[in-house]
Amino acid sequence: METPPFSELGLSAPLLAAIEKLGYERPSPIQAMSIPTALKGTDIVGLSETGSGKTAAFVLPALSLLDLDNKHPQVLILCPTRELAVQVCEEVHRLGSQLPGLHATPVYGGAPMDRQLRALHTGVQLIVGTPGRLLDHLRRGSFDPSHIKMAILDEADRMLDMGFRDEMDEMLAALPAERQTLFFSATMNPGVSRLIQRFGRSPEVIEVQQKARTVSTVEQSYFEVRQRSKVEVLSRILDMSPPRLALVFCNTKRSVDECTEDLVNRGYAADRLHGDMTQMMRERVLKRFREGSVELLIATDVAARGLDVEEIDIVFNYDLPADPEDYVHRIGRTGRAGRSGRAVSFVFGRDIYRMQSIERYTRSVIRRERIPSQEQVEGRRADLIFDSLRERLESGKFDAYQDNIDRLLETGHTPTDIAGALVTLLREASGREGSMIAEDREPERRNPREGGKPRKGPKFERDRPPHDGPPREGGPGPKFERGAARDSSPGMASMFLSLGKTHGIMPKEIVGMLYREAGLPDGCLGRISMFPRHSLIDIPQELDQQVIDRPRSARLRGQPFRLDVDRGPGRY
Repeated sequence: METPPFSELGLSAPLLAAIEKLGYERPSPIQAMSIPTALKGTDIVGLSETGSGKTAAFVLPALSLLDLDNKHPQVLILCPTRELAVQVCEEVHRLGSQLPGLHATPVYGGAPMDRQLRALHTGVQLIVGTPGRLLDHLRRGSFDPSHIKMAILDEADRMLDMGFRDEMDEMLAALPAERQTLFFSATMNPGVSRLIQRFGRSPEVIEVQQKARTVSTVEQSYFEVRQRSKVEVLSRILDMSPPRLALVFCNTKRSVDECTEDLVNRGYAADRLHGDMTQMMRERVLKRFREGSVELLIATDVAARGLDVEEIDIVFNYDLPADPEDYVHRIGRTGRAGRSGRAVSFVFGRDIYRMQSIERYTRSVIRRERIPSQEQVEGRRADLIFDSLRERLESGKFDAYQDNIDRLLETGHTPTDIAGALVTLLREASGREGSMIAEDREPERRNPREGGKPRKGPKFERDRPPHDGPPREGGPGPKFERGAARDSSPGMASMFLSLGKTHGIMPKEIVGMLYREAGLPDGCLGRISMFPRHSLIDIPQELDQQVIDRPRSARLRGQPFRLDVDRGPGRY
């Protein structure tokens, strides 16, 4: 059923002007049901999932209540995380853009206290904050709750899950008894019921039912992949279908750090978001992600809480969440506003049973996919280069370089040679080289839902993680058999470089150094495989000594290195 327009909900003219300016046409169901009730002064319990438009459902009534001539705090909005508090305060300023004299401020931990003290001392009508920091201001007297007319609890269930029960109790108990209270939550659990019973005044329950627990526009799939192969598989999926923005979820801060570093070393525009970062760093990362200068955001569940970016094309469950509800929250960040989205999960071993629990919870089938091969990825890259060249040729926007092309033709190079060199440069400029993984060398095995046994953890020699460092004293050498797993093409030699991903080196830097320092002919380099502490480069066999001799004094990112013919396990 179509909801009534905003003009019929009882909102003031300045608020309607701001809504029109923002381009909102009709209210969402939770907005259409909540706003008229809240404007009457009734307490509300709003039960609605993330992404349903609930922020405007409580911000618009809150703005309607404000006396802009009064500089005392009149509305208090409690949020579970700093990110959500900032986001809600931004929405307050957007929806209140036509209200002269409006002052609203976010108050949260991790930000300078003196800046918040100045804002509160200057005078604000609306405060958005986290329970812990608001309680600090209450106890030190910098927050006066005596003029509060409305208190709003955004994601009350999550605040309780995060351990804010005592802080919420103390904060709500300090507010005037005659205030209006709006509770918004995704679920009605015993903790939320207790809060409502203690602090609500016969609230009206407004519930928006969803037919499915996942967004219908999200295509869901999973890959069976070992822990040590995840970054390579993630890279292959990204290269097969490059997204505009992608969100990668990990279960731990350590996993976030490791995944981010690996992706950055492979040349992706990636950044991290987790609880150990300062608030200034987090806000900077979120700003860059929204602007698109960061394409991949790697985050934990808590750090990403409240993140609302509509243009996210794909969500990766790098680590499968333990709770099916967290899975729903994660994948709900793509496929928004009528767009299609994609959710990809990595599972292995007993994770397959957790995936089945998620399927039962979401009442949907999550399709299993095969890992793209290196050949498929290379073919896709070639297609993308071809498409880019064709578009440029059809546009005719290359006249500025005609002089350079003429000079190359005059020196005896054929058009075919020039085109081949340009394509090679485009290919090398991507800076992303794949590597072999255990999944490439084993046949496809059946999983439990297909009648087979689940895969077990590492048991055989071939299932052990590769060891890229030097052999330990008295112990075996590296287990990664470079000669067997990475055969060079006929006529090519594999060269060992003593710098790898952990040194911050990118493939395109290796390419540039070899062409510049070793004087190699254009287009002669073959595959480059990067490992944590070393790299392997394929070059024509007749040039191996030239590559060893000429760059002896060269450096990569200011670091010296060893360059020699790769002799397989035991080389170093």
